[in-house]
Parts: sequence; structure tokens; C-alpha cells
Amino acid sequence: MKPFTYDSPADAATAVRAVAADPSAVFLAGGTNLVDHLKLGIARPGRLVDVTHLTSAEITERDGVLSIGAGVRNSDLAADPRIRSRYPVLAESLLAGASGQLRNMATTGGNPLQRTRCVYFQDVTTPCNKREPGSGCSAIGGYTRYHAILGASEHCVATHPSDLAVALAALDAEVRVLGPDGERTIPFTELHRLPGDSPERDTVLAHGDLITSIDLPAPAASRQRYRKVRDRASYAFALVSVAALLRVEDGVVADARIAFGGVAHKPWRAWQAEDVLRGAPATDDTFRAAAAAELAQARPLPGNEFKVPLLTRTLVAVLRELS
Repeated sequence: MKPFTYDSPADAATAVRAVAADPSAVFLAGGTNLVDHLKLGIARPGRLVDVTHLTSAEITERDGVLSIGAGVRNSDLAADPRIRSRYPVLAESLLAGASGQLRNMATTGGNPLQRTRCVYFQDVTTPCNKREPGSGCSAIGGYTRYHAILGASEHCVATHPSDLAVALAALDAEVRVLGPDGERTIPFTELHRLPGDSPERDTVLAHGDLITSIDLPAPAASRQRYRKVRDRASYAFALVSVAALLRVEDGVVADARIAFGGVAHKPWRAWQAEDVLRGAPATDDTFRAAAAAELAQARPLPGNEFKVPLLTRTLVAVLRELS
């Protein structure tokens, strides 16, 4: 194991400056993803900067916006009465995401930043552009059951693993970030990147940027659902998943917010499907048309073609239930 130093700064600003000044430094919060990568040899930092107690672990409300501190544990977030009653899609995504032990450790700020579970990324004996830029993508021409059908590139076909992130994308959440140059806010749908020519970059965050909270506006609809399809009933990553909010008035879709998981390098907001749904009758034919519009751009790989019909059926079933 590569030796590293461990720092426990007094405040978030000090932690940000410490990481920004050291290219080998990384933040440590719950550690549920980072510790795995340390063991596997994927991550080899020279310095760990502990921010576990430097960001808020509270959920506060102001002017109709619910602000979730980055230090809030996933288990506490899923159990919060305000989340369960007003943002059930968020609670469902968390409960579908991991074991109780992991939820007790994982943080709201860290969960969306977890890295792909691509088998080649996690195997240091194989080429991986995400792990070692320029080395190649072993998944192309390899095992692709869990890989992307949307937004991939010739350099990377990995998918993003977070369930929580899919729900946050559908909820139009905003991310508050503290960086070396001060604070800023990023729409959640713009936080993650598609791989393009730089698959090693998962997000738009710069080195030293620290998520301090995630803000939830009032939900667009009270009817919400997160459905995850996976190879086994518990503690498996999504083959496909759907986070949906739907408001139907007099049999017509008044509003819809939809995001997909398990199909792209980032949580995939289904903008085209939403456009098809709004103003259309809430019928299975409309729901299938919405899925077809979004998936027209799908480029499945040999071995994961099943994701297109599977995601279509899952979306139609979720929307039918909500309507």
C-alpha cells in the first residue's frame, strides 16, 4: 500500500485549501467508496483530508427549499419525515441503493461522487481510460451487461452507479460547492459529465472543490416513484432504473420529471421523454412514445441490447402506476 498522510482540519475552508494545494490529496467523508479503491489499488492518494465533521449533518428548510447538509448520512436522509412525505422518490432511491450498514456511513455529499463499478475499472490488471487515460477501454468488445447505452464514447462505456443521484436529477436539485475561489451553485443535472475524450473526469468539480449541501426545490409533483431493475433482489447495482415525478390533470399529463440510471456515464435526465409527455393523454401509448423518443439516441453494445426494451417497459410501468 502506498503510504499516505491523514489530516483533520478545523474547518471546511482549511480543508479546501489543503486539497487544492496538493495534487495527491483527496477528501475523506464516509469512505464507503474511497476505502474500497484504496484496497483495490485504484486510488493511491498521498494525503487524506477528513471532512466528516466539517459539513452540516442537518436538513434545514427555508422559503420552500429543503437544504441537505453534505454530512447527512444516507440512512438519516431516507428516514426523515419531510423526505418520506414530500420527496418519496429520494427515500426510495436510497433504500434501493445499499445495505443498512453502508447507508449508516455514506454521506449525501459523497454518494453522488462515487465512481463507476465497471469491472475493468476495478481490475488494475486491465486497460481502462478512466483509471489510466490513454490505456484503452477493455469494456468495448468485452463484458458489457452493466454498461452504457446512452452518451458513451469510444473512450469509455461505463455507467454511473448512484441511485440517489438519479432521484436528485429528477428533482431538479442544486449542489452547493465550496472551492478555492469561494462558493458557487451547480444544477445537479450539470454536475456529472459524459465521458467524451476525458472519461477520467466524472464531474465538473475542480480539484479542491467540496460539496457542502444539496438543495431541493418544492417537488414538481406529489406522485413520485423510483424503480430499480437488477440481477438480484438486494444490494446489486442497477441494470436500469427510473426516477419519475408525474402530475396528471383530467387525464392529461400536466408535468413530468424523469431520470434514468444504469444506462449512462451520468444520471440521465430524460428531457425528450418529458417533452413528449407534457400535454399528452396519460396512456400507455403516450408513455411508450416518450420512451421511444428518449431512446432513439441509444447505442447499445453487443451484450446489453436488452436494456432498451427493459428500460421502455420499466418507464411505462412506473408512469402507469403514477397516473
